[in-house]
Parts: sequence; C-alpha cells; structure tokens
Amino acid sequence: MSDTVIRVENLSKKYILGQQKEGSSRYKSLRESMSDGAKSLGKKVLKPGGKKDLNPSSEEFWALKDVSFEIKQGDRVGFLGRNGAGKSTLLKVLSRITEPTSGSIRIKGRVASLLEVGTGFHPELTGRENIFLNGAILGMSKAEITRNFDEIVAFAEVEKFLDTPVKRYSSGMYVRLAFAVAAHLDPEILIVDEVLAVGDAQFQKKCLGKMQDVSRDQGRTVLFVSHNMDAIQRLCSQCVMLERGRVTAQGDTNSIVVRYMSNNSTIQASPNEWIDVSQVRREMGTKEAYFGAVQYSSLNEAAAFQPYSNGSLEFLLAIESDSVKQIGSIAVCLYEKFGTKLVNADSLSLGEIITLQKGKNIVKIKIEKLYLNPGIYVLGLWLADPLRGIVFDYTESAFEIEVINLQVEGLGIRSSADGFVTCDFELFQMTELIR
Repeated sequence: MSDTVIRVENLSKKYILGQQKEGSSRYKSLRESMSDGAKSLGKKVLKPGGKKDLNPSSEEFWALKDVSFEIKQGDRVGFLGRNGAGKSTLLKVLSRITEPTSGSIRIKGRVASLLEVGTGFHPELTGRENIFLNGAILGMSKAEITRNFDEIVAFAEVEKFLDTPVKRYSSGMYVRLAFAVAAHLDPEILIVDEVLAVGDAQFQKKCLGKMQDVSRDQGRTVLFVSHNMDAIQRLCSQCVMLERGRVTAQGDTNSIVVRYMSNNSTIQASPNEWIDVSQVRREMGTKEAYFGAVQYSSLNEAAAFQPYSNGSLEFLLAIESDSVKQIGSIAVCLYEKFGTKLVNADSLSLGEIITLQKGKNIVKIKIEKLYLNPGIYVLGLWLADPLRGIVFDYTESAFEIEVINLQVEGLGIRSSADGFVTCDFELFQMTELIR
C-alpha cells in the first residue's frame, strides 16, 4: 500500500562466532593475523564424511531469523524483547549500518537513527560543527540546517558548550545533542534505541514529547526500543515483540506489553519459600554479583504469610558475589501488568551502603506498609554501584506476587477495588444545611 513506509520480509542476520583456543589472547595484531592466515594456506580440514571445513573453530549465530512486518506512515512502533532478542541488530539493519544476510527491506523516506551515544559524531569537532556534519549526512542543505539550528541548540540545552569539541561532553550532553539533531532535521523515519536512558528523567520526558509531536503533527514514523514500559506505553500505539531473533507477537501496545511482562513471570512463587531466580532472564548486568534466590513474607500467619493490602512485606535476597563489593543501590520493585513501576524500595534513597562479601550474602528489605490493592504484581530486582555507574544485576520480571485483601480473603471473595494503591479515608454525612 502507498502509506507503507517500511516493509520487512523474511529478514535474517547471521554472525560467525570465532572460538579462541585455550590460553590464547582475545585480540591479535595484524602481523599475527597475517601469519596465522599464511600458515593455514594449503591445510585441509575435513569434517566427518570427508567434507572440507574452512573454519572449524567458528559457529553460526542468527541474531535475526525470518523477521517480517510492515510499518505505515505516522506509526509509532515499540520493539520489545530481552537482551539478545535481536532488537538492536534489527534497528542497525533498518538504519543501513549492518547488512542483512538474507531477506528484503523496503524503506520509503529519509531515516535518522540514534542507536548509541555519539553515533555519527566526530569527537574532535565541536557541537556546532557536528550539527552541520550530521545534517549533511542526512542529506540536508546548509540552508535547511541553518533554519533549524537555533531550535536544535535550545532543545539540547548545550548552548554554553556549542563551540567545545564533543569529546569533552558528558554522556548526557552527547545524547541531548544527538537526539536534538536527529529529531529536528526533518527525517521521515526516526529510529531511537535505548540510548535515551542515559539522559535524566526530565530530558527523557522532553524526548518522548518531541517524538509524539513529529509523529502526530508531522506524520513521521517513529521506531523506539526501550526497557521502560511506561515510556513504550506513552509513545507507541503498537509494538513488535522479539525473542531469540524471531517475531513472537505484534499488535496494540497494551496487549503486547502484558504478554511481554508475563513471559518470564511464570515461576511458581509461594511465601516463606526460597525461589530460584538465577536463571531468570536479565535486562542487563555484569553478573559480578547477582540475585540467586528470593524469599518473601507478610510476616502474618493469619494471612498464610501472603502479602496483603496495608500490611508489611519482607524480602530476603540471596546474592552471590565474586569479590568484596560496596553496593550503593539494591532494590526490589513491583510492577503492574502493563509494566508501570508502582513500588521501588531502593537502598539508594536511604543513603545506605551494603558491603557484599565474596560468595553468598543475605540481604533483607522490609516494606513497612504495602499500599497496593489486591491483585497480581510482577517482582523486579536491581543491584548496582551508582558511583561507578555499574549495574551488576537487573531483571524487571523475576516472578509474580499476589496481594490479597485480608478482610475478605477468608470468605473466598476477592476485592474488586479500582486503581492500584490503597488510601485511608473517612466518610461523613453532613446534616447541616449550607446557606
């Protein structure tokens, strides 16, 4: 159809993963590579059955496999999936940064991409020079760039540093300027990866508003990758979910987000029992320290230790660490089914530092009063050193927790309260007439 701006058919991307010999270094010099290549000339390596294997130490990895979808003009499409699902690879292929192995892509219109900090910037050039460089790369004339220049600078909030080489910019300044350039130089298609997470909350809100404006008011198409379900819901009208390089679902945002959040929350979780979370998929993390198991309880035997509205909720966290570490941010989070974070019990807000010893550690977090209505919620876990900017472990869907209504649970009736949080309130009937 004429309003289709992106058509992807049976798209696949294969990488060859080389396996290093034991004891070999990760990187080789040019001389070593040429030497190894010369030594291998003339050698015949046979597979079982007598067939030649030109590279017996390599294996194939399909980052994308038979991906197909269509996107129409003005659509705002979110791409969901765990780490390694193929989201970033797909955006790189659509941005023509990476060539596909097979399949076809048809794109109608000029594409502006923001895939990682500093993409398309030259570090030695100033902010001013990089604005004109990026505009030229996008095919803009000098007059067009000049026309949008003041608006770009105002949006990025880098006026004081405009004539400073961008290599001296912080990551936040880099992203602000890169997004401002990509969004203001009139691309028909704007592609944005998780890179916006580098900016502060206020700037992220500003970027989401800009992407909504260019789509709604100017009819441009936006492709957006984020682990922030709230941002996905605010911006995107539809979503594509990827898993292990394949499209597993596509449709309206609410239904896909619910499916995404429930995908890894199928662990059977009961109070006062250790729940193994070591194999749950992670959003990110170095795994130098990680959550191995979790136990939760309301500490109330009358509720069978099940969490309940306005009651306390205690978590015991079993954490494995490869060495002694100072942890400035350890958190348990509770999300509703659409991915909105409702509870964030983070040690960072208390200003407390936890010292992990090498091996197994037990940390307790207690929520004094759980202001959540009865329902099913998803538990997320977070472990980081914010001073060094290191995330050790993070999953937003370890398992599901049911919050009950203690007053009616004994009757087998589940509360139908609207909303997510409880509140204390009083009711009065006024008998005096107001004159």
